[in-house]
Amino acid sequence: MTVLPSSPFTGQVPDADPVETEEWVAALDDVVRVHGPARARYLLSRLAEHASGLGLAHVGAPSTPYVNTIPLAEEPDYPGDEAIEWRIRALIRWNAAVMVVKANARADGIGGHLSSFASSASLYEVGFNHFFRGHDAGPGDHLYVQGHASPGIYARAYLEGRLEAEDLDRFRREIGGGGLSSYPHPRLMPGFWEYPTVSMGLGPLTSIYQARFNRYLHGRGLDDTSASRVWCFIGDGETDEPETLGAISLAGREGLDNLTWVVNCNLQRLDGPVRGNGKIIQELESVFRGAGWRVIKVVWGGAWDDLLARDVDGVLVDKMDTVLDGELQRFTVADGAEIRADFFGPDPRLRALVAHLDDDALRALPRGGHDERKVHAAYAAAVRSDGRPTVVLAQTVKGWTLGSAVEGRNATHQIKKLDLAQLEELRRRFHLEADIPEGTLRADREPPYLRPAPDSPEMAYLRERRAALGGSLPSRRVAVRTPLELPDPKVFAELETGSGRQAVSTTGAFTRLLRGLARDPRFGPRVVPIVPDEARTFGMDGLFKELGIYAAHGQRYKPVDADLLLSYTEAADGQILEEGISEAGAMASFIAAGSAHAARGVPMVPFFAFYSMFGFQRIGDLIWSAADSRARGFLLGATAGRTTLLGEGLQHQDGHSPLLASTVPTMQVYDPAYAYELAAIVRHGLDHMYGEAPEDVVYYLTLYNENLPQPARPEEEGLDDAIVRGAHRVAAAPEGTTHRATVWFSGTAQVAAQEAQALLAERFAVGVELWSVTSYKRLREDALDHERAVRLRIPDPPRPHLADVVAAGTGPVVAVTDYMKAVPDQVARWVTDRPFTSLGTDGFGRSDTREALRAFFEVDAAHVAVAVLDGLVRAGTLDPAVVDAAVATLGVDRAGPGASRAH
Repeated sequence: MTVLPSSPFTGQVPDADPVETEEWVAALDDVVRVHGPARARYLLSRLAEHASGLGLAHVGAPSTPYVNTIPLAEEPDYPGDEAIEWRIRALIRWNAAVMVVKANARADGIGGHLSSFASSASLYEVGFNHFFRGHDAGPGDHLYVQGHASPGIYARAYLEGRLEAEDLDRFRREIGGGGLSSYPHPRLMPGFWEYPTVSMGLGPLTSIYQARFNRYLHGRGLDDTSASRVWCFIGDGETDEPETLGAISLAGREGLDNLTWVVNCNLQRLDGPVRGNGKIIQELESVFRGAGWRVIKVVWGGAWDDLLARDVDGVLVDKMDTVLDGELQRFTVADGAEIRADFFGPDPRLRALVAHLDDDALRALPRGGHDERKVHAAYAAAVRSDGRPTVVLAQTVKGWTLGSAVEGRNATHQIKKLDLAQLEELRRRFHLEADIPEGTLRADREPPYLRPAPDSPEMAYLRERRAALGGSLPSRRVAVRTPLELPDPKVFAELETGSGRQAVSTTGAFTRLLRGLARDPRFGPRVVPIVPDEARTFGMDGLFKELGIYAAHGQRYKPVDADLLLSYTEAADGQILEEGISEAGAMASFIAAGSAHAARGVPMVPFFAFYSMFGFQRIGDLIWSAADSRARGFLLGATAGRTTLLGEGLQHQDGHSPLLASTVPTMQVYDPAYAYELAAIVRHGLDHMYGEAPEDVVYYLTLYNENLPQPARPEEEGLDDAIVRGAHRVAAAPEGTTHRATVWFSGTAQVAAQEAQALLAERFAVGVELWSVTSYKRLREDALDHERAVRLRIPDPPRPHLADVVAAGTGPVVAVTDYMKAVPDQVARWVTDRPFTSLGTDGFGRSDTREALRAFFEVDAAHVAVAVLDGLVRAGTLDPAVVDAAVATLGVDRAGPGASRAH
């Protein structure tokens, strides 16, 4: 008996019948010997398919043969008028190309892309004509358009009458009103685009979490999302971005069969082949199948069906399986003779298959993504839910139909102009001779846009199809279906009364506030707590049992801590989104929740608490995308500060998040020191984002883990307004002192400020008043607005709050922060008549105690005191010898690290 080699699987499992096993193996050997490896691969594939139909797990090849997943015999009848749809597609292709060509014909050459939409036009048009549901009768579908395909979407909108020629002429020219944004940008075109997608990888990632958030809304009974599907279009080169494929296992794990991805596999990146030495479709099939997705390949157009049907030896499929993508790209630009010689020529059986075809017919053999019947069959299968998300891998040609100088070329992505000869070729290829009479296209004249008469068959068909599917897409509509009622003001009372002698961190205060908001009977269900596997770090684990952690399938196991009060509790209607170790995933959930007022007509209020150091610097692109998405909600940078987070060190201590947050135009950035400030900011934020005049902004608040006594909210008129506007006075200068100065602090820098105030009064007769600066960004923006109004002679500009803050104090100003000096330096140039000093934590973090860290970064009480004294010297009211004495007696190290802290 032959001893068979073992595999990692069979080598661990006893063979119950070795004789039978040897007979099966010998049979396969015979097939290979007599009929060749192609026949053997075919039989193995058939056995794998049959095993899958019997419900048997298959351990074998991660990909299927390089042919269409849906065979010809299983294709449904095409429901549309193919001739009219071809004509509409030709008009859209023409207008898309003309729009970009005209934009670049001017001297400034403003850019745009021709080739991405040219390769994917059929993929979109089949969807627009038969699948994508609009928003006329409800939320409909969610459509994520590949960013570089935007010209084609504008061209369709022009044909529908949603845009005019003047709009297309203002492609990438938005200044002065009107105009079309370069890519999908809801911030720039809020009535048109729904989802920003051109920052590659973010569209795919957020589409997964949008599909999951739809299930979350449905599971919690907040919205019926059963009729909505998420469609996401991406390019095969985009799958190299880690964000693109980073969450596909979530979609498979949670069975998101409301999600369909369409990957335009034109085999090209911006610079060259995606996988010149491999096969990207096969690679992606393996990845998606392994992640639990249903994979539908649309590789070859209908003209290949006859060839495959006559491939009795399997040699054509074998050739398809082994040809590399780099070769397939070359065959795109090759003539028929070269294709016959190099693709079909090596094997006489292959050459015989195409003997009846001339060279022009070989050159015209289409890729599957350009065949509307093949695409329709794939989409029809995709919308038949089977408990899995679906990915359609459609092979296309980049720049298809744009002419031999463009399509399939490595440089095609950068080609933004077509000369007269190329436009003439395009006219002929699209059969537009009647629309563009001979002589119309001239070097001294811009090519025309084409739109048939309103009563033409094309226009009637276009309107009928979109009306049947619920209206035009994309279309962003903010029509609230279920209004949101703001919480009872009593919810904030706990944070306003103070903590007495108990020391409480602002992170702990926030958790109490979040619990109170979630308990509000009307507002509470709309609260979406989001955390990336750090809830216990933030003290939020007490919410697990009370609110539940959302899990698509509930909790099908008994947790190890089931008997504890704070047990880990999952539920199908859970409220908390605990995203695991994925700040990117959590941010994608934030975007879905924060834009639900537009995408679903159901305003939701996300509170995303994350380790502050792993926020803006790690997922800044997603935060920018949230702003572009016009999302609303609260970002909470917990365990904030560079010296507050003792012991953790360089990669954990945050010294810059308020500065990074300030780069986002619509981000409201706050660094509160006290719980009552936190309450005032959240209360204001809720009204700002969800009140009578809502705005699409996001609030970023820092939260600290240092336990400190929380004072009660002072009874001062206008206090909440001052907190929100950026600064308020918390303590007057002690009486009986000789000199006056001011210390501004934020967050836990209050500790050094308060200690310095006492030290200076007791030892140097200096009276310091203390101000809590809650938002340097808000102070700066108000000052900039006022400065502009003065410069442009705008009458009666409102006085900036910063001017009142500066005018209210006397003496030098020392601003101390647990972040880089650049944070308070944002307002330094407006403090003109008083010496101004910034103290901050520039440089890398270190592992040590809070006291040691604050001394090291020179933001402790001693350094604050010395800075105040130095300011008085610069103001001319104090002898410099006092500073020398203070440096000596307060233990300040003149030989400290200084600038070397950055290394």
